[in-house]
Amino acid sequence: MKRSIHIKDTVLHLDTPKVMGILNVTPDSFSDGGKYDSLDAAMVQAEKMAKNGADILDIGGYSSRPGASEVSLLQELARVIPVIRKAARNIDVIISIDTFRSEVAKAAIEAGAHIVNDISAGEDDAAMLATVAQLGVPYIAMHKQGLPKTMQQNPTYADVVQNVLDYLLVKKEECTAEGIQDVIIDPGFGFGKTLEHNYTLLREFSKLQEIGVPVLAGVSRKSMIYNYLKIAPDEAVNGSSFLHAFALQGGANILRVHDVKEAAECVKLYEQFIRSK
Repeated sequence: MKRSIHIKDTVLHLDTPKVMGILNVTPDSFSDGGKYDSLDAAMVQAEKMAKNGADILDIGGYSSRPGASEVSLLQELARVIPVIRKAARNIDVIISIDTFRSEVAKAAIEAGAHIVNDISAGEDDAAMLATVAQLGVPYIAMHKQGLPKTMQQNPTYADVVQNVLDYLLVKKEECTAEGIQDVIIDPGFGFGKTLEHNYTLLREFSKLQEIGVPVLAGVSRKSMIYNYLKIAPDEAVNGSSFLHAFALQGGANILRVHDVKEAAECVKLYEQFIRSK
């Protein structure tokens, strides 16, 4: 099981799980849309997350919530590149670009980002895998069923765990064949999955380790929490922390989260729990 990735000339070890803070510079993300869609507001939040323990900042300019509006390439670039450029200059943190477009990935890495996080795993842009290989950066490949706009309309699987596992194994092989050295997989909680699918995946999360690469868990403030509890997304901090514990127990190497301080505390407590065995 590989537990490290290369960030420029250094190695980031993932034996201790890392916290990836979500920075949506969009007006319509499901949980925090519009809060950080100016450069100043985004930088205040980026600095806060770094101070609270974020190892990685994941900056995205295209909402992937169900029913989200389409965003042009120029709009996406205008949203993310200034934030990445300024964060890279002013904050000592690893930066990830959350995009499915190879042009945005390339511009983001050139502006100072270190990782490409692609919800489509290269499916939505045929040039993505080759671009990432050429850039020589780590790549996060996520499983989703369907397109974000319609993905929650009756998603079905013969066996959700096996189907996701098979898909990500093939995707890892495709990435490796293309020349990508560091692949991270993400089962894509909430992306074309029912409540039962999501919880089945979380219960069987440890099976993803069979693929032999680091695994990311993204359950923070998702509908599997707030819809079930009948609360608003921004009230799902406690539920997110609870589910993070199960993801960590299942072998998650990276937690992608909205609430960095709480997630960092989860990691510390989990590490103590492991040491006390």
